[in-house]
Amino acid sequence: MVDVELFVKETSDHSISSEEEDILVRSCSNLNVSFGYHCDSHQSFSPENDHGNGISPKNTFGTNTMMGSRNGSFTCLSGAAISANFTLANTNICNGLIGEEILPELDSPNSFRKIVSSPSMSRLDSFSTSQGSPVSTESSIFEISKNLWRSSAPTTVSSNFLTNTEVKMAGGAAGEDRVQAVCSEKNGWLICGIYDGFNGRDAADFLAVTLYDNIVYYLYLLENRIKQQNGLYNSSESSLDGLKSELTLAMRNSENEDIKFSETFRSGVLNCLSTAVEQAENDFLCMVEQEMDDRPDLVSVGSCVLVLLLHGTDLCILNMGDSRAVLASMPYVENGALKAAQLTETHSLENPSEYQRLLAAHPNDSSVVRGNKIKGKLKVTRAFGVGYLKQRKFNDALMGILRVRDLSSPPYVYTNPHTLSHKVTDDDLFVVLGSDGLFDFFSNDEVVLLVYQFMHDNPMGDPAKYLIEQLILKAAKEAALTAEELMRIPVGSRRKYHDDVTVVVITLGNAQRTMTASTSM
Repeated sequence: MVDVELFVKETSDHSISSEEEDILVRSCSNLNVSFGYHCDSHQSFSPENDHGNGISPKNTFGTNTMMGSRNGSFTCLSGAAISANFTLANTNICNGLIGEEILPELDSPNSFRKIVSSPSMSRLDSFSTSQGSPVSTESSIFEISKNLWRSSAPTTVSSNFLTNTEVKMAGGAAGEDRVQAVCSEKNGWLICGIYDGFNGRDAADFLAVTLYDNIVYYLYLLENRIKQQNGLYNSSESSLDGLKSELTLAMRNSENEDIKFSETFRSGVLNCLSTAVEQAENDFLCMVEQEMDDRPDLVSVGSCVLVLLLHGTDLCILNMGDSRAVLASMPYVENGALKAAQLTETHSLENPSEYQRLLAAHPNDSSVVRGNKIKGKLKVTRAFGVGYLKQRKFNDALMGILRVRDLSSPPYVYTNPHTLSHKVTDDDLFVVLGSDGLFDFFSNDEVVLLVYQFMHDNPMGDPAKYLIEQLILKAAKEAALTAEELMRIPVGSRRKYHDDVTVVVITLGNAQRTMTASTSM
């Protein structure tokens, strides 16, 4: 808990003067991703309403009335990122699926836009029609989705809870980071992903293109199970996009007093996220194996994974690696003290429990950690990809100093994610998602307080972009440089001062504020 008034005084050194702001606007050419979104279905906040109740403007967020609208999962969203690492142009890994045809559509948008229908959609619908009934087993839908994905662009299930016509997407790239946000305002859904790549951008690219579609598949399977359990399938229903969505209804039911059902349902959603990541991992390593004769470097490419799924008052989190999701809340019972709660685990050698777990898994290996890195190569203990620390055949593809000489008992990096569900309350204000580069400079408390104060002072501003600006100023100060001098250092060389940084700020529920997109790059 932190005193907000004290924070205002203590952080005065981090405020941006008009001269510094002008410098940042001119020099932040690498602020690749800057998008904002405000739910049209929510009414803007009128400050006069709270004054009448004796509530100070400082505690505006504490008056959140998210239950006023069933679809009020979130009100505003902003995202921003800055590059530090130099990366090559889009690759043609996976038979061209990750290349110029897809990724530029996600790069550096200024606002959300509708997703274009997938070219493989019709084939999925045709399959369902030819079978006479919706696919009902995970194994069969897995094989169908995998085959369709390999033969064309990624697929999207035409289920009503996330229909093509209702879904909007934003995303972008910053160095080796990738960010993605998909929402369906009508049905109150929001899915955000931050993929912090390392040793190359291929794994993060792969996740940006495929993981969302995998999640949709397994949520659709969950929907099917709910329908089957409730006897809602009709033999005359033969098309996927003709089905009434029971998943949204189930989410509504999960908020009733049936605690057992609610917990079971949220567990099902978390399992969907985990299974989607597992499928993506298997597919990625399969493609790496096919390509490694020509590109052996792919066996060392990996990515951290952070995914948030929000619907109504259900918030589900999945993470592997050291990206974080931090929840800001202001409980009335604690006199309005602002609190920061980390919703993710830190999967790196800096986490003592992860360090000890790694050593315990390899009792007969005396060189598990060398130079504060796993086998002298990597600090994160759980990650997507990075096959050479998981399987011998991938390590054998490398030569010279790149190869791990004593890979005695793989895997050394794991893919089992951390998952968590949280029931959003009126005390919860916003969630900050960030790659680890953000937390190299700010603690959880500092991040939450910076965002809170900025939102209070700039109700129409872009809090994610503000966090990036504050990070630039702090990084410059620590390097005894001005912000302008730091931004003049080319990408690649600037990595010694800060990492790639990606930030997403989600204002929860019917928070009484509005926000417009920041489009100045």
